[in-house]
Amino acid sequence: MNEEFKRKLSSRKLWMALAAFITSLLVLFGTDGDTITKVAAMVMSLGSVTAYTVAEGFIDAAREKNEKTEQ
Repeated sequence: MNEEFKRKLSSRKLWMALAAFITSLLVLFGTDGDTITKVAAMVMSLGSVTAYTVAEGFIDAAREKNEKTEQ
């Protein structure tokens, strides 16, 4: 996976923008407030998990690179 794409997936700004966009669409189509809250929470949860996973991938890659250069 492209490093730039991985960095963008871990961006909190991206996930906030996505949650705001989806929430706006739900409001536009008259969805009840409880459903909107649940959907926004799920988008932000997915963003947190994705950011953590990508960050750990970067850490693991850097650790592996350092181990190879030390040998």
